[in-house]
Amino acid sequence: MTEIVSPESVGIDSNRLNNISVWLENQVAQNRVAGASALISRHGKVAYFETTGMMDNELGKPFEKNTIVRLYSMTKPITTVAAMMLYEQGCFHLDDPISKFIPEFGATEVWAGGDADINETVPMATPLAVYHLMTHTSGLTYDFMRTTAVDAQYRKSRLFTHSNDYDLADYTRRLAGIPLICQPGSQWNYSVSIDVLGHLVEIWSGMTLQAFFQERILGPLGMSDCGFHVEPQNHRRFSALYNAVGAGGLGQGNEGQTPSGIKLQESSEESSYLAPTKMFSGGGGLTGTMDDYARFCQCMLNGGELNGARLLSPKTVAYMQRNHLPDNRDMAAMGQPIWSETSYDGIGFGLGWAVVMDTVKAHFLGSEGEHHWGGAASTFFWLDPVEDLFVIFLTQLMPSSAYPIRRELRTQVYQSLID
Repeated sequence: MTEIVSPESVGIDSNRLNNISVWLENQVAQNRVAGASALISRHGKVAYFETTGMMDNELGKPFEKNTIVRLYSMTKPITTVAAMMLYEQGCFHLDDPISKFIPEFGATEVWAGGDADINETVPMATPLAVYHLMTHTSGLTYDFMRTTAVDAQYRKSRLFTHSNDYDLADYTRRLAGIPLICQPGSQWNYSVSIDVLGHLVEIWSGMTLQAFFQERILGPLGMSDCGFHVEPQNHRRFSALYNAVGAGGLGQGNEGQTPSGIKLQESSEESSYLAPTKMFSGGGGLTGTMDDYARFCQCMLNGGELNGARLLSPKTVAYMQRNHLPDNRDMAAMGQPIWSETSYDGIGFGLGWAVVMDTVKAHFLGSEGEHHWGGAASTFFWLDPVEDLFVIFLTQLMPSSAYPIRRELRTQVYQSLID
């Protein structure tokens, strides 16, 4: 997958690509990240793949092309693909209430909002449906948002997606006992929706999410280093995790503060990811390499197929790439996430990923129809069907809002295209 071709053979200027190398090196030189890698593929061929810096500063281990990272929320598109594979098999309809499969959600109420106590609730006006999960319009939230009585209740109930205190089924049942933050379909709120979707994959398939991933996605695509934990023989390739000093935490934003360097959050040799887990987080549990995720991206850019392994039909993939928010609104009009380093003007949401609707309104170079998502440790990918291109950026820096890395890389990539 990572054989490098001449950039000019796929319409990319070699000299202009040097700007990306300089930018990548500057991320380390300016002490923004310990190490990072970037890959650009066009017309099914990799034109650029470079690494810089360290995957573990303290142990002097360089960031390599086969370094394994925490993918965090880059797990979400894979889980959504898993669900859509089962949709193609006729296991559910997108507008099915999830209480049809998880009865506990039939009794879930909606928080009254504002300064209301967590026990002040109203009934759901519209049933919470499967498509609400895929588009983050479910009314669920995250424990780290720290903005409402609902996320406070998540913390009080110890509903942490990286806990090993319970499995995905138990986690989902506990979640159903907490009110929603809003009526389903009324707002866009980043949330544990895809973790609930992951449990639905288990119900529909009769397999654990881990087993389904391995048998139906990771194995067929050759994503050999991707999984919910790092195998012992690969521990030496696992990256440390860093914090941006002075940046706000997840869900808190930076409040205009410029981070002042990095500090170690989790050593590459002391991590929960080094041992098996029973909590298969479909929203953020996977680890993997650049080659692993490149295979997934190329499969999606191909319309659901890679090297003879077809996950989805082209029609299904195209449907996932459309904006599914009500009345074709963008995320900014439905409540943009406060943790992001950018606004979501001009950006909608499809099934499992954000979708660019208007590049002028979004204020960055790109193409309408491009779709993307990232992870909490500043990883990022995007697929551009117009340019037949995908890009992946890997690093391990928390939070992802510390710097406008993703916007900067977009500019560097598109300025290198000459055909």
